[in-house]
Amino acid sequence: MVSKTEETQLNRLENQVDNGGGGAWEYLCLVRKLKVRRSEKVLKHGLSILNDIKKRSSLGPDEWTLYEQVAIAAMDCQCLDVAKDCIRLLRKSFPESKRVGRLEAMLLEAKGAWAGAEKAYSSFLEENPLDQVIHKRRVAMAKAQGNISGAIEWLNKYLEIFMADHDAWRELAEIYVSLQMYKQAAFCYEELILSQPTVPLHHLAYADVLYTLGGLENLQTAKKYYASVIDLTGGKNIRALFGINLCTSAIGQLAKGRNKEDKESAELQSLAATALEKDYKQRAPDKLSLLTTALKSLKVSS
Repeated sequence: MVSKTEETQLNRLENQVDNGGGGAWEYLCLVRKLKVRRSEKVLKHGLSILNDIKKRSSLGPDEWTLYEQVAIAAMDCQCLDVAKDCIRLLRKSFPESKRVGRLEAMLLEAKGAWAGAEKAYSSFLEENPLDQVIHKRRVAMAKAQGNISGAIEWLNKYLEIFMADHDAWRELAEIYVSLQMYKQAAFCYEELILSQPTVPLHHLAYADVLYTLGGLENLQTAKKYYASVIDLTGGKNIRALFGINLCTSAIGQLAKGRNKEDKESAELQSLAATALEKDYKQRAPDKLSLLTTALKSLKVSS
């Protein structure tokens, strides 16, 4: 995940290059380092270097790294002739390279030659079952074909091997949510919270899923995780504040006086409502009346 500082640095450098201020190579290096996809910019600025003999020769061995980077960007942008030319030059210089072989399989993907790409990926995995890139390509290929069940299958197989990949757990959770498979999504978010307990977004997504599932136990747990988001963000997450109010109201209706934590819940709800009203007064005073009406409907107006 890219930090705000890194994103600011990247945007500043991108603007500098776009405005003719130089630094194209530094920009491309930073894009690789941060593992972000800005394909149109990479294609444009990468080709500006590769098409200039003097600039290209000054890179030394990094020239081949740039060819690879541009090839991937060209495939993203469906500039397949450019990608093909880059891969051809890489294959000529590295005739036995598995890395170039992956690019060739990706080019088959970009062309929609799914069977050929799958055959290539299967061959790579036979040689190296722990190749993360190939496992991820299979997931991407299934999604590109609209084969969501296939993407789920490949993601689960991938996570059996690479359980510490947070991005994969998050991707699987989001797919489950899109299919309304909330119990499975909840399991994914539990894994994320266990491995990254201080990331507020994991707690928030888990609480949302539990709230959607409903039922007294799920609502009580959801409220706790909304509260943890508030704690982790210093009370600045509006969605979590709303979540507290929604959960408390729903719990009150289900429990009907049987909830032993009624007093504590009412206090937490009141604090959340007060924080919401304060934030709306500062950021969107014209919407404050709408908020007040919504809170009254939940019987929590401060």
